[in-house]
Amino acid sequence: MTRVWRPGRMAALAVTLALPLALAACTSAPPALYTIAPVQGAEQQGGPRVILLQQIGLARYLERSQIVRSSENYRLDVMQNDWWGEPLGAMVGRVLVDELGQRLPQSVVLNENGAVSSPADATIELSLRRLDEDAAGNLVLTAQAAVTFKTRPTPALRSFRFTVPPPAPGVPGEVAAISGAIGQLADGLAPMLLAGPSAQ
Repeated sequence: MTRVWRPGRMAALAVTLALPLALAACTSAPPALYTIAPVQGAEQQGGPRVILLQQIGLARYLERSQIVRSSENYRLDVMQNDWWGEPLGAMVGRVLVDELGQRLPQSVVLNENGAVSSPADATIELSLRRLDEDAAGNLVLTAQAAVTFKTRPTPALRSFRFTVPPPAPGVPGEVAAISGAIGQLADGLAPMLLAGPSAQ
């Protein structure tokens, strides 16, 4: 018996065969996830008993899952498949709490968004203005900080700018440089905390 192929049946067969190929073409690899690592610094004696790091303010262009490679030449270079493993502001805050706690072992450093709370002897407000590579390929961090002590209502203000050459090419090198720059930021915040009243 001879089977007659009708045009409608041929079209349905073509769609059935093409669908898996189309789905395979649309499926992309999962993004690579990155995190910042704490950097050790010099331990210093003294400082407020309880330090509270408030939620970090980020420049709006940094508020995304994708890692920003550069903001040079009026253009954002965003890595589509290289993402942060957690929101950037929360991650920077978590790392700074660890780094400040290591640098100021006589202080307890708390995160405003953490599960543990206590009345603070000093409060840190931090605004991260830039965190990406410049035209020369160096990581640039710029930030503004305010430290307020419970017994001194007028905050101490300071601006920071750090330039860190990536130790390796690509996104892994940029993330390593970001870790180094956040460590330098912790080094700069520690003296601001030591300059205020100390509860022994």
